[in-house]
Formats: sequence, C-alpha cells, structure tokens
Amino acid sequence: MTNDTRRDRTPAARKRDRTHWLYMAVIVAVVGGVLVGWLAPEVGKDLGVLGTLFISLIKMMISPVIFCTIVLGIGSVKAAAKVGKVGGLSLVYFLGMSTVALGIGLLVGNLLDPGTGLSLSADASAAGAGLAEKAHGAGGTMDFLASIIPTSLLSALTAGSVLQTLFVALLVGFGLQAMGSQGEPILRGIGLVQKLVFRILSMILWLAPIGAFGAIASVVGQTGLGAVTALGTLMLGFYITCVIFVFGVLGLLLRAVTGFSVFKLVKYLAREYLLIFATSSSESALPRLIAKMEHLGVQRATVGIVVPTGYSFNLDGTAIYLTMASIFVADAMDMPLTLTEQLSLLVFMIIASKGAAGVSGAGLATLAGGLQSHRPELLDGVGLIVGIDRFMSEARAVTNFSGNAIATLLIGTWTGTVDRVRVREVLSGSRPFDEAAMVDDHLPEDEHPDSDRAAAPAAPVLSAS
Repeated sequence: MTNDTRRDRTPAARKRDRTHWLYMAVIVAVVGGVLVGWLAPEVGKDLGVLGTLFISLIKMMISPVIFCTIVLGIGSVKAAAKVGKVGGLSLVYFLGMSTVALGIGLLVGNLLDPGTGLSLSADASAAGAGLAEKAHGAGGTMDFLASIIPTSLLSALTAGSVLQTLFVALLVGFGLQAMGSQGEPILRGIGLVQKLVFRILSMILWLAPIGAFGAIASVVGQTGLGAVTALGTLMLGFYITCVIFVFGVLGLLLRAVTGFSVFKLVKYLAREYLLIFATSSSESALPRLIAKMEHLGVQRATVGIVVPTGYSFNLDGTAIYLTMASIFVADAMDMPLTLTEQLSLLVFMIIASKGAAGVSGAGLATLAGGLQSHRPELLDGVGLIVGIDRFMSEARAVTNFSGNAIATLLIGTWTGTVDRVRVREVLSGSRPFDEAAMVDDHLPEDEHPDSDRAAAPAAPVLSAS
C-alpha cells in the first residue's frame, strides 16, 4: 500500500473519526462547570481535583513526547550545524518577540488606565507577599540555568522539567547522529516508543470533559462572577490586547515571512484552543501542537527544538500580562509609574519573564516577584487581581500557544525546514489531521528526504493504522 493511499481520507475513514464528540463534550462540560461553580460554590471548589488530575495526566506524557520527537528529528539529520541554526534563531526570535509583547502591554496599560479608582482591601494586601515568596523560591537566573542539567540521564524523563528533557534529548540525538548507521536500530526503537506514547495520549484526551468540568467549576466556585464584573476593564483590555497581538502583530509577521494566513492556522488549531480554554493551561495542548506542526509540514527536528524551547522562553501572553498588570497595580494603589520607571520595569520584566515557566502559577507569581524586586511598595496591590487571575490565564495560555505555533512556521521558513506545498494543503483542509492516532503514518520529510537527512532512518515513524 502506498503512502498516498494510506493518507486518503475516504468517507468511511472520516466516519470512523469520533473525536468531534469529544470536543462537543468539552463544551458541554465547561458550561456545566460554570453553572455548578456559580450555583454551588462549595461543591465547585471540591471538584477542582478533577481538573488537577487531568492536567497531571497530560504533564505525565509531555517529557516522553518531547524526548522522542527531538531524538528522532536530530538523529536523522546529517548536519549538526542545521540544528544549531534552528536553536540560535529560536532564542533570538523569542527574545525579540517577548520584548515587543512587553512593550505592547505597557502601551495598552497606559491607554486604558484600568486601576484608577479601585481600593485595596485588608484581605487582599497580604496575597502579594506569598506569591513573591513563591517566585523567589524558584531562584535567580543562575539557579534557573543550573536547573536545566538533570541529576542523571534518566531523571530528566521523570522530573517533569521541559528544559531538562530538551537538554537530554539533544545529547541523545546528537549522539545517535554521530553513530551513523549503528544508531539506526535505536532510532527505530524510539520510533516505536513514540507511537506508543501518542496512543496513550489519545486515550487520556478522552478524559478532557471531566477535567474541564472540574477545573471550571473550581475557578467559578472560588472567585464567583462578581470579581469578573468588578475588574472587567482590566480583563477586557487584556483579552483585546492578546487578540490584537496574535492576529495583528504575529499574523502580519506570518503573512510577510511565509505568505500563510494566521486565520487558517488558528482554524487548524481550533481543538487545541478549546482544550486550553477548558483547562486554563497551554501545557495541556503541547503534545498535540508538536504532532500538528509535524503534520503541517515542519520537519521534526525544527518542531522538537522550537516548541519545547518556546514553552519556556516564548511567553508572549505572559509578557503582555506582566506589564499591563504592573501598571494596573500602580494606578490602583495611587502610585503611578513615571515613564522612566516604566521603561526600567520593561527591561526588568524581559529578564523576569524568562523564568516564568519554572514557577507554578507563573504569571501571577512572576508579577509579584518582579514588583518586589523593582517596586516593593506595590507588592500588596497584587492582591487586587488574585481573584480574576485564573480567568485571565486562559488568554495568557492561548496567546503563548499561538506565539509558539507561529514561531515554528517562521523559524521553519527561515531555516528551510518546512514543506510549503504541504502547509497549503493542510491549511486548505485537503490533508486533514488524523485525530484517531494523533499523528500521520508518515511525515513530509519521510516522503521527500532532502540532502541533510539520512535515508536509512525512515522506519521510526508513527502508524495511523
């Protein structure tokens, strides 16, 4: 049977795809969670464990997915310099785009001036100190860099650290690359492990409605809808800013560099957006983003480097949030920041935002830690937004996710590791993503090996049968 035959999506094959029911169930679960959290807050709070368990299941699979993807990608690329080029361009792009996002947040925060007229309650004033302690407990820049190296080669796969997994996968990938033909059996074995990992992940995703119900019920039960109304200006401004950033700034950049439409890309990733909204976590969609960007036509080595690295360093939504929230807090406490202080804060947050991925509740904790270091007298004001932070986390997560999807296409284009013909076919709908098996039977570079790829490691691919 040929590759083309295996890819044909006949009416019978389409009928076997039942995953659309899964995402319809997620929508129903979200509505039900809002109602339960609103009408029975105490019950809603107790249901939060369901959302936590689902996210834990997803996180359990992230390290194996990243490890297999990077090892298979790098291990089958002949030129190590090509991988280094992808990594270098990624870091430069992430730094530049995060700076732009911080600047946009600063601009919108000044235009909206949402914090004026609010007052700080006694209960809220103590919240900032606890969050700042959590942020500083993660250590400084050197501690962050030191944490990338795991205690052992295997512990990176069990510690749950994306950067540790990325580091070990790079070492293994380059090691197999240097072994040449002797490394081919290992690559085939890792290909089978990857197939197993994605099968398990596809089963876990059927629990998404339960996780979404518990997560949303807990959020609404803890905060109530009153907090949303009281701080609606900040929330609305933040959501609008994120939309403008994704479709305006990133969308125009994507169109200028690649010629592809951000609207078609967003449509292609629609199910991932729903999963993120339901769980308030972009990590829940990380494995699917890797699979979908490979299916889109970006080579595995590029996807394996850009996506995991971007989840730690390319946090556009978090960057916008940090500067907007800082101005909000300063205005609410009647201690507005001068232009010089705002620019100084922007430079500080460029550094602080890079450590956000290593902190639980990254956005709020990093904000508190940044204010304590830069303007400690504003720390108590963080308590003003604790109640609505979970509602804003969806916008942060979706923006971070979008930024990493677009970054993968951009860097793939700059490094020549994207199949433009296939991208057009996928975005037009003529090559649908195989939801049943998470990924395709073969990827573009398996069909058309270029001069930088070894011909032999064609076996370690995933089967959709």
